Formats: sequence, C-alpha cells, structure tokens
Amino acid sequence: MQPSNSRDVRYDDPWYDALASGWGESAGTGVPPARREHGAVAAADIYLDVQRSAAFREVRSRYRRFVVPAVAVFFAWYVAYVVTATTAPQLMARPVAGAVNLGMLAGLGQFLTTFLFTWAYVRHARLRRDRAALELRWDTQELARERGGAS
Repeated sequence: MQPSNSRDVRYDDPWYDALASGWGESAGTGVPPARREHGAVAAADIYLDVQRSAAFREVRSRYRRFVVPAVAVFFAWYVAYVVTATTAPQLMARPVAGAVNLGMLAGLGQFLTTFLFTWAYVRHARLRRDRAALELRWDTQELARERGGAS
C-alpha cells in the first residue's frame, strides 16, 4: 500500500532515514529514531546469513565470471569503434558494397553485438544461475518461516 500522505509514513520505512536533515522538519525538532521491530531484525539476520553462505557466493561468482569479461570485451569493442571512427575516417569511409561503407558495418555491428551479449547473458543466467538462485530464495524463505521473521 502506498502512503497517501506524510502521516502514513512508518519510522521503519527505509526511505525515512534517507531524508536530508532539515527538509520537512519543524525548527528545533530532530528526526525521531527509527523503530526496530523483532521481525525486522530477524529478517536482517536471515539475509546476512544468506549473504555469507557458500551458495550465495557461488551465485555471485558465476554472475561476475560472465559479466566482468563481457563488459570488458564490449567496452573495448565500443572504444575501438569510436577511436577508429575519429582517427581513421578514411578507413571507415572505405566502401564495402555500393553505398555501404566499413563505418556503417561497424556501427551496425555495435547493435548486433548488443543483441548477442543480451542473448548470451540470458542463456548464461538460465543455465548457470537461475536454478541456484531459486534454491537460495526457497532456502531464505524457509529460514524466515522457521525464525518467524518476514516471509
């Protein structure tokens, strides 16, 4: 449920503490401390436990092993395209077929590699991370039910 006005804002709202001091406050009044309920603390402990688990580290590791090299390759390809276009315009203007030149093919190649990387990312996630992440999610929910915390 979305708050309809400022009276509906709860102190345990994560955005409440993010307000800049002095904004929307009366002169001389401070921001009251956020209330911590037992359920919120239990949920925080559960998620910290999950974050420290080997399964979570494995999911993050699989993610990083794909994303870091993919970003590096794509960034290098993009920079090479921009640098070549600015430093060697004669090369990029070289005709390939009719009015189509090397620069146009390289520019279309940028779009093609974007779609290729998207496809590869989705495939990698489906084959190597989704099942492990789903199992981790179920384990987290089971821990929450056992401890009586958030579901």
